[in-house]
Amino acid sequence: MSKACRVLLTQGAEQDLEAIHDYIAEFDSPKSARYVLDRLLATAEQLATMPERGGYPRELLALGIKDYRQVFFKPYRVVYRVFGREVIVVVIADGRRDMQSLLARRLLGA
Repeated sequence: MSKACRVLLTQGAEQDLEAIHDYIAEFDSPKSARYVLDRLLATAEQLATMPERGGYPRELLALGIKDYRQVFFKPYRVVYRVFGREVIVVVIADGRRDMQSLLARRLLGA
């Protein structure tokens, strides 16, 4: 069995988590917000042992970009990139958002 990868969150991904938590805490409950935050972190941590399991985001695939993958904790998408033994989580977002422009801004600097 191969050695586990290190899972790291970019500053942007950490801000995404904070925004998701704050939104749910305000519009649902702090308990629900904590649950979703825990599940999103667990989803990201699972990438330590199986980083290749995620599919390619269709918005990036349409541009011919296969550097990023994604896994889901519905409706949220965890978008990441694998560098050797490190998994870098770059975006954690509600999949119902306009992912095309979010990914372009965050990943492509557009």
